[in-house]
Amino acid sequence: MALAGDAGEGSAWVRFLKIVRSRKTGALMGLFGNAHTVDPVSAQRDYARLLGQGEQVHAAYLLIRDTILFTDRRLVLVDKQGLTGKKVEYHSIPYRSITHFSVETAGHFDLDAELKIWISGSPAPIEKTFTKGVDIYEVQAILTQFVAR
Repeated sequence: MALAGDAGEGSAWVRFLKIVRSRKTGALMGLFGNAHTVDPVSAQRDYARLLGQGEQVHAAYLLIRDTILFTDRRLVLVDKQGLTGKKVEYHSIPYRSITHFSVETAGHFDLDAELKIWISGSPAPIEKTFTKGVDIYEVQAILTQFVAR
C-alpha cells in the first residue's frame, strides 16, 4: 500500500520505518527498565562536561532515561529525575570505593543479566539490569580491570 509522498524503498518514510523496527527491541527493553549498550564515543561527547581532562569513556549503557558510564577513572551514574527529566543527579563512584561486585547471567526463562556493586560504607548494593543484548561478561571485565588496580 503506497502512502502519499511515498517514493518506494528509498523514501524517507521507508527509511524511518526501518529505523523504528531496528530500534523497537531496544526501546521496548528500555521501557521495561533494562539497560542496553550506548556507543562510548557518543557518550564521551554527550557527557564531556562531566569528564575530567583526559578521562575516557570505555563503555556506556542506557536505562530508560538514566545512563551508566564506565570511564578509565570512575563509574558515573546519571539519574534523570521527575517527569521532564530536567533535574539530573550525577553519582560519581571512584573504582577504589567499590568493595566487590557480582554479575548474574541471563537464563533460558530469565532473559536479563544483573549487576550488583557494593560501595564501601553502604550496606546495600547498587543494582542494574541488562538486556540479553548486553555482554555481561564485558561489563564484568571492565569492572575487574579498574577495580583490581
